[in-house]
Amino acid sequence: MKAPPALPDLHRHLDGSLRPATVLDLARALRLAVPPDLTFHAGMGLQAALARFGFTLSLLQDEAAVRRVAAEIVEDAIVEDVTTLEVRFAPQFHRGASMDRIVDAALDGLGGRAGLILCGLYGDPPELLEALVDLAIPRRGVVGLDLAGGPIPTHEYGLSSYAAAFTRARAHGIGITVHAGEGRPPAEIGVAIEVLGAQRIGHGTSLLDDPRVLDLVLERGVTIEACPTSNVHTDVIPTVRDHPLPRWLELGVRACVNTDNTLFSGVAAPEELRRVSGIPGMTPARCAQVVANGHAARFTR
Repeated sequence: MKAPPALPDLHRHLDGSLRPATVLDLARALRLAVPPDLTFHAGMGLQAALARFGFTLSLLQDEAAVRRVAAEIVEDAIVEDVTTLEVRFAPQFHRGASMDRIVDAALDGLGGRAGLILCGLYGDPPELLEALVDLAIPRRGVVGLDLAGGPIPTHEYGLSSYAAAFTRARAHGIGITVHAGEGRPPAEIGVAIEVLGAQRIGHGTSLLDDPRVLDLVLERGVTIEACPTSNVHTDVIPTVRDHPLPRWLELGVRACVNTDNTLFSGVAAPEELRRVSGIPGMTPARCAQVVANGHAARFTR
């Protein structure tokens, strides 16, 4: 019997990837009722999906809970045959301790078995991104800096506002990934690469809408972190079969496949790979290529 492939997962959010049993356990300890509609569903849209994080974050306010969930994510990934894992989160939302202690708790839970990526969010003040870089520089287990979420018209700050923080992160060997083009104009991907120095792009579903941006991705060797099931839930694509992944690969784009949020989307890495294997044009060779791309794109320090 053929052994399953060793898989990568470079885009997995800590606060969206709790075990269901852990959600119940932590909620019980805090005397909180678990919402009946906690998980994602197809077509719900990005803002509705982001709102779901409010409850899981309420369970993860102290160091012990963060440490536990980080450790369990690694344990779950081992069961999934994931050998290249990066976990991301925004420590500023875990207010039961200082940001440095929260980051250290996550690192303790990961135990050197996965890289940690720190996330700012669209609209955050640039000073917060600078603070995340300050946390990352002395901690070798922090391998990347991300900008997550999505822009809304009322935001005071846009992508270019974070250039100084991302430039400083790059100078210290910290990897750069940015949520961009998640059903939004591809120009966002261009800014993430040219201004923020992104080496990887989260989602990037609108990439093929602008030939110049496509050329930029190809020229710079940028890896696209595809999260097809999540994209269905946020109403970016109608079904997994509509994802542009095969076309990307045909054009030479370096793309990998990721879970995004194992709890909210109810998906593990092997299942996500199985789903994309059913996209028209996804041959066994292309499935093997996305696996190889993910391993090759991991951030190291």
